[in-house]
Amino acid sequence: MAIEITARKREAQGTGASRRLRIAGKVPGILYGGDQGPVNIELDHKDLFINLKNERFHASILTLDLAGTKQQVLLRAVNMHPFKLQVQHVDFQRVVKDKKIRMKVPLHFVNAEKSPGVKEQGGVVSHVLNELDVTCLPDDLPEYIEVDLGNLAVGHSIHARDLALPRGVELALHKNENPVVATVIVPALITEEEEAAAVVAPSEIPTTEQAAPVKEGEAAAEGEKPAAKGTEKTAEKAEKPEKPEKKEKK
Repeated sequence: MAIEITARKREAQGTGASRRLRIAGKVPGILYGGDQGPVNIELDHKDLFINLKNERFHASILTLDLAGTKQQVLLRAVNMHPFKLQVQHVDFQRVVKDKKIRMKVPLHFVNAEKSPGVKEQGGVVSHVLNELDVTCLPDDLPEYIEVDLGNLAVGHSIHARDLALPRGVELALHKNENPVVATVIVPALITEEEEAAAVVAPSEIPTTEQAAPVKEGEAAAEGEKPAAKGTEKTAEKAEKPEKPEKKEKK
C-alpha cells in the first residue's frame, strides 16, 4: 500500500516567507516533473518528519494529495538543518507510468548467520554497499533488493551483478562496473607459530637458586664474598697485642 502525504500550494515565496513557514511548523517544498510545471508546496513538519524515518518513504512510489488531487510522486531531495532536527526543504517528482525512473533501492541482507564464513570459520560480514541504483518502470519499483549471504565463505564476496533482481528492474551501472556488495572477513588472523610462541612451558621458565645461609663457625667457601667491613675491624682489634705495663722508676 502506497504511503499518502498531504500538501497544499504555497503562495508566499522567498527567504522570509520560508522562515515564517518553518516557525509555524510547516516545511516548504516543490513538486515538479511529468507534463506539468513546477508547483511550490508546503507540508506539515511533524507528519513529514515521521515519514522520513520510514525506509519505504525514500524508495517507493508515494501518493501526494494536493488540493484534493492525488498524484504519484517520488521523494527526490531532503534538506535538513545543520544541527537541528528540522527539515528545511523537500523536493518531489511526479511519476509518469510509462516512463522509466532511476532510484536508489535499499539492500536487505539475509542468512548471514547461516553462511559457512560466519558459522564455521568465525568470520564477520562486511556490508560494503547498503543501496543500489536501479532503473525500471514505476510499477516495477521494488521496496528493497534481497542479498542472500547463505553460501558466503571467508575471503569471498558478492558483487552487484550476482544479485537476483525483480522482474523489470535493471542495475544502473556502467558496462564494466560490478561493485562489491558484501564480503566475509576474519577480524584477527593468528598463525600457529604465534600461538605456540604465546604459550611457554613451565620447564622453560628460568629459575634463580638462592645459596643456603652460612652456619656460625663454618669457614667461608672459596670464592665467597669477604665478610662485612664491620666484622673485619672487630677481628683486627682482637688480634692486636696488649700494651706492656710501664716499669716504676727507682
